[in-house]
Amino acid sequence: MQEILIKDAGLLLTMDGDRRELAGSDILILDGKITEIGKDLITKGKVIPARGCLVTPGLVNTHHHMFQSLTRAVPAAQDALLFDWLKVLYPIWARLGPEEIHVSTQVALAELALSGCSLSSDHLYIMPNGARLDDSIAAASEVGLRFHPTRGSMSIGESKGGLPPDSLIEAERDILEDCIRVVDAFHDSAEGAMCRVGLAPCSPFSVSRELMRDTALLAADKQVMLHTHLAENDQDIAYSEAHFGCRPGQYAEELGWTGPHVWHAHCVKLDAGEVDLFARSKTGVAHCPCSNCRLGSGVAPIRAMRDAGVPVGLGVDGSASNDTGNLVAEARQAMLLQRVTRGADAMSARETLEIATRGGADVLGRPDCGRIEPGKCADIAIWDISGVDTAGSWDPAALLLAGPMRVRDLLVQGREVVRHSQLVTLDLPHLVERQNRLTRQLMESA
Repeated sequence: MQEILIKDAGLLLTMDGDRRELAGSDILILDGKITEIGKDLITKGKVIPARGCLVTPGLVNTHHHMFQSLTRAVPAAQDALLFDWLKVLYPIWARLGPEEIHVSTQVALAELALSGCSLSSDHLYIMPNGARLDDSIAAASEVGLRFHPTRGSMSIGESKGGLPPDSLIEAERDILEDCIRVVDAFHDSAEGAMCRVGLAPCSPFSVSRELMRDTALLAADKQVMLHTHLAENDQDIAYSEAHFGCRPGQYAEELGWTGPHVWHAHCVKLDAGEVDLFARSKTGVAHCPCSNCRLGSGVAPIRAMRDAGVPVGLGVDGSASNDTGNLVAEARQAMLLQRVTRGADAMSARETLEIATRGGADVLGRPDCGRIEPGKCADIAIWDISGVDTAGSWDPAALLLAGPMRVRDLLVQGREVVRHSQLVTLDLPHLVERQNRLTRQLMESA
């Protein structure tokens, strides 16, 4: 692989163990890894100038539903709470197929890449009309982002008291067999892996207790991670108490859904006891502030979680509940929500950026990502801070207070994915045209 030198960074936020901030430093990259950081480094390979720029680790997205990028701003769902929002969208999603999954995944990843994201998870819990997790994995390999797809599932439909229509549910035996298939086919446990597969029943209100338990046992056997939605809003809590006789955190613990190999999305309504449980067990949380605002779910107690020692990362959530996928905007929202609920000193721009990089990588079990130091993966974002959005700023590191929403350059495993604020791995105008065509077809058949 070509050697690359990022030259003379205006300011480098390493997010290493000491959280060093280095002025005028170079980063040498070889074979997808960072080999050296220092001044006046030399290379015979490609030089990427970074004078006057802010350089950070690539951002990490810990929760998404990429298929939903086909259903942004659906009028009937724009002002609905979570359960009603789902009831509007389920019938539309039931008409998706392999092409829709492939194209929508690429659109979602392209949007993330342009916002500086180098590693993203995805929660695909519908498999209609022959669609498979394979479709999203193939899409990600073409975009070039590091990808953590999760094989989601729903098994309890309306006829059995569940929320999703029966047309979107699967038999639990089929779900488990396909989980085994995709893990065996695509999961790479090696350091520097570009694809790791997780197992992810959609939520406690769309699968059985048995499937939650069996999935946890399978994940332990296959040594892969577990993911689901948990404690997202008041309706979620009420459902858990009515159907399971306990709060979501207790339900998760009873079924083997706590530990460093588990991360839960949202957790807006965790109480103090559940926060303590997650801290003790090192269970991760994907914080999705824009979606939580959009659906009126509330503000997750991220300050309390961080103070207790809960691993926390950021997630943009589905494109139908955000309705965008800009991880810089997500990080800014996370910072502002903690401030508006707990005071202006509740969360700094630097701490929030740490959550968006190192924090997210740790939640996903990737200590090889999310920091810039020798031996780590060369997932690096370069931000042009010479524009009008940063003009007058006294602190270039305060990207989330005053800074660009679009990355200048993004490297993933030492490969350029974004160059001069343009995606270079795909024909983006053609991709957008395909996405809009598929969206029009969905609208016409509604």
